[in-house]
Amino acid sequence: MSSPEQPAVKPPAKDPMKSFRGVMAGALILEAITVALALPVIARLGGGVGSSKGWTVIAVAVALVLCCGVLRRSWTVPVILALQVVLIAFLFWITAIGVIGVLFLAFWLWALWLRRDVARRMAAGTLPSQQQ
Repeated sequence: MSSPEQPAVKPPAKDPMKSFRGVMAGALILEAITVALALPVIARLGGGVGSSKGWTVIAVAVALVLCCGVLRRSWTVPVILALQVVLIAFLFWITAIGVIGVLFLAFWLWALWLRRDVARRMAAGTLPSQQQ
């Protein structure tokens, strides 16, 4: 009794955008932790955690965590960028939190540039996973 031979089928290439969503989720969690760790700064310099500034920072941290669950949606990236704008608006109230927004905005712009480059290379068929 011989076993039937399996045809040589090349497995499908991994989806690079799926791995990019993982990077985005990790960055969102790290950003939420960083923003939440800014709450003691608000407690000391911003009128307390119960002030409107404190509640805004808490809402941004929660929204960043919630964005992890909807990364497949097309509207998530504009929401993430809008949250960065909210954090940058803190430059006028509490500079330390505004700087966090500027730093993470720089990361998000770089990450989105990388995603665009991968999508362009994928469309051209020049990714290493697309080579024979």
